[in-house]
This record gives sequence, structure tokens and C-alpha cells, in this order.
Amino acid sequence: MPRLIGAVQTVTTQAEQITTFNSTGTFTAQPLSVQADILVIAGGGGGAARLGGGGGAGGYREISNHPIPTSPVPVTVGGGGAGSGPADAPGASGNNSVFGATSPITSAGGGGGARTTGGAPANGIAGGSGGGGAQAIDSFAGAGNTPPTSPPQGNPGGASGATAAGSGGGAGSAGFAADPINGGAGGNGAASSITGSPVTRAGGGGGGGYPGGGGTGGAGGPGGGGAGGGPGNPGAGFDGTANTGGGGGGASFPGTDVLGGDGGSGIVIVKEPEAIGASSVWDLRQVFRQVKAGDWTN
Repeated sequence: MPRLIGAVQTVTTQAEQITTFNSTGTFTAQPLSVQADILVIAGGGGGAARLGGGGGAGGYREISNHPIPTSPVPVTVGGGGAGSGPADAPGASGNNSVFGATSPITSAGGGGGARTTGGAPANGIAGGSGGGGAQAIDSFAGAGNTPPTSPPQGNPGGASGATAAGSGGGAGSAGFAADPINGGAGGNGAASSITGSPVTRAGGGGGGGYPGGGGTGGAGGPGGGGAGGGPGNPGAGFDGTANTGGGGGGASFPGTDVLGGDGGSGIVIVKEPEAIGASSVWDLRQVFRQVKAGDWTN
């Protein structure tokens, strides 16, 4: 029976590839890829109107060496929650981002900022990161990391002050509480180097300030959080930055047309590492070479 002496493998290499989804789509792995680094950020929560809390950042999950199938994978990129309008309603929570259908990686939308009714306490909404409390004593922040993941996908928002609103939490830190007249600054985002240089995303939205006392809106959290409204503008909250999962800023006061900022949409990034594959299948030309070399015997 013929046999081959000194088998030699054929080696195939595959370069690293980075795929970014700014909207919903389908991911198909390269032929040699069996695992990848994956970043999944959900949509940020919307800020609330009229001295409302800032929206929480979308949930932030980055997983290394995650198994990926050879078949196409559905990818959902969550939209940001809408900032609340003239009605006494909180900002809308952001929408989830998801990678995969079997054992998916899911990041939860950021919680919306709270809006008080008649000065009654109103708490921020829980989410990937929580929304900020509304302008009123004893208004508390929404919880972050809801539902819980390990490591945590986000942080709680910030509590209110006497006449100013709290901020949304971020992926890197909780939102900051308001002082009596100034809105709280949004929680810090988190940095990822999945695309090369570090990029910070998922910052919380700032809380609305009380301009009647000279207060200002809270700064948006680093990583796409929208600033809270203050004097001028005429006090509307600023939108979170698209494809960062940043929370929207809460609005200032007065006026029934002063709106909370919209949350920023999320993002999904997949990095396939360089891969090397080998095969020991021989074609006829290789067999002929081995026969000539004396390495093919009966």
C-alpha cells in the first residue's frame, strides 16, 4: 500500500479583521476564525424635561476570546431612548444591543432620567446604567447593572438636589449627585482599545440645573453623555452622541417646551484575531514530487 514518508503540511494564514456595526445587521466570521473579542454597547437613556434627571448610559460589555460560529450571527444595535417632552413623564430607556442568537451577549439599554410631578420625589429608572433623580428632595438615582452581569455592565445614576436634578450613570462610574442648584455631572464612560487606540464610550447624561438661582446643567459624562440644560438654549438637555451609548441630558426650567435630550445609539464591534490553519491533504503534484525524491514507497 503506498504511503508518504515525512508528511509536510500546507499552512494558511488569515489577517486580523475588525467589523463595526453602527446599526443592526449580520456578522459572518472569516473561514479560520473560531473566537473573537466583542464589544456590545446598548442605547443610552433619554433625559427628562423641566428639571429632569439625565439618562443613564447603555450597558457596556466587552468579552475577549468569545466563541463564534461559522454560520451568520444576528447583531442588534439598540437605539437611544427619547428625551421626555412637555408631559410629566421620565425620559425613555434605551434599547438593548445583542450579539448572537445562541448564548447571546446582551447589553441592557440605559435607564431614563426622572421627571417630577408637582414637586414630588421621582427616582431615575434602572438600566444598563441608571437614570438620574428628578429635582426634588429625596429623589434617588436609578440602579445600574440591571439586569446584573459579571463584570457589571454599568453604574447607578446620581441623586437630585433641592432644585436641581441628578445625572445618569456611566460605564466607568456612577452619576454625580446634584447640589442645591447645579445639575449633577454624568458618570464617566469606559475606554476600549478593541479598534486600536483607546476610545471612551457610554458616558452618562448630565442633570438639569435651576437657572432661577444661577445654577447650570451638569456636564455630560466623558464618552458621549449629553450635558444637562441650564440658562439659555432655552434650557433643553443635549443629546447623547450617536454610537456611543451616551445618556441624554436632563432639561432645565421653566417652560413647557424645554425637552430632555435623546440618548445616543449603541454600537457592536467584533475583532477577529490573526489565525493560522494547517492541512495535511496532498494533491497529485505533491505526490509526484515525493515519488521523485524517493519518499513515496509501496
